Amino acid sequence: MANISNSAESAAIDESELKGKSLLLPFILVCSLFFLWGIAHNLDSILIPHLKKACQLNNRQSTYIDMAVFFAYFVMAIPAGMLLKKFGYKNSIIIGLVLFACGALLFVPAANTLGYGIFIVGLFIIGCGLATLETAANPYAAVLGDPAKSTNRLNLAASFNGLAAVVAPYIGTHFILSGKEYTKDQMAAMTDSYRMSYLLHEASAVKLPYIILACILIAVAVTFCFIHFPEIKNISKEATTGGNFFGALKHRHLSWAVVAQFFYVGAQVCVTSFFIRMAKQGAGFDEILAGNYLIAYGLLFTAGRFAGTFFLRFTSSNKLLTIYAIISVLLCGVAILGKGAYVVYCLGAIGFFMSIMFPTIFALGIDGIGDDTKPGSSWLVMSIVGGAIIPYVMATVIDLNGDNIQTGYIVPLICFVVVLYFGMSGYKIKKQLI
Repeated sequence: MANISNSAESAAIDESELKGKSLLLPFILVCSLFFLWGIAHNLDSILIPHLKKACQLNNRQSTYIDMAVFFAYFVMAIPAGMLLKKFGYKNSIIIGLVLFACGALLFVPAANTLGYGIFIVGLFIIGCGLATLETAANPYAAVLGDPAKSTNRLNLAASFNGLAAVVAPYIGTHFILSGKEYTKDQMAAMTDSYRMSYLLHEASAVKLPYIILACILIAVAVTFCFIHFPEIKNISKEATTGGNFFGALKHRHLSWAVVAQFFYVGAQVCVTSFFIRMAKQGAGFDEILAGNYLIAYGLLFTAGRFAGTFFLRFTSSNKLLTIYAIISVLLCGVAILGKGAYVVYCLGAIGFFMSIMFPTIFALGIDGIGDDTKPGSSWLVMSIVGGAIIPYVMATVIDLNGDNIQTGYIVPLICFVVVLYFGMSGYKIKKQLI
């Protein structure tokens, strides 16, 4: 049974940093980062149907929102790892917050001009900021305290990411979605000036939420500037690669974690990105009601994070991951084959059971890899590019099946099968690959 206690031999807080100091305030601030990037990701679930309407997009074009954010993870993962090694955790976090804020502010000119391309650029910059934050904050939360409780601590921090899955849909539903939607024939019957006025009004709804978000990010970055954060030191007694980026993949369980994370993130983004459209098409909900069900999904996701932290007191992380993956596969099957509103309920339940997957895969992946923890974290963050690729695959499946949203859920089902394998076998620490 693998656990993060092995990481006690690979990374820890320098004891000299702890004299007369507490780790509580740094941990609380790190938890706030999980919440903030959760807000960004969960607002994307609102942006996809909203900008699809405001910018008159098809299914595949709407997934460019996911592609911009998650492709940025792929592009930024190596630079983020280099920033982490050169400037440390605190400064990397500040850089990530500033990038995040800059991307959010680009939503103002994008909305003013109905410039979908500007939205995409802003989202890409946001993704670069998020990649930098996650590269630093995930491993930092894992080692910021007792090594034996690393998995629990990372899941606790990630619970605040889950809390954002409730807050962001609420903000999006009540401050971005208008509930007004016209058919193609109705749009064609409008005068050019009225049509443009309607579309500009829809697009402008995103400005205030993202301006406020940018101000909060800047305030948090300033706070980080004035708070002392202990740095992590490596104390592994085993031979390591010295943190070589490609050399880190010699750890078989890290390599499998990268694969599992790729498919898990893809599955999560698929479920949330098409949630509102599934609720509208499969259950006949209107836009606002569908948004409210997305809030319920967020509640279940958050409950799953906190419940997972509790269950980890009684079982190993890989066993819990395996059980949750099996249930997620079954729920996807019901969502594909079922009819009526309970299909939406299945998607909400998937939110509960996939909630612990990201932090658990991450923690199992960096377990016992010594000086390779930082480059290993970069690989795991880079694997989030699955959120860019897999939703586009799902959109393609939907378009090829006459805009049938349910058929597309075969894609996340396959993803959860990969996660299931990792929980059963891939997580095991074995001899190095090279």
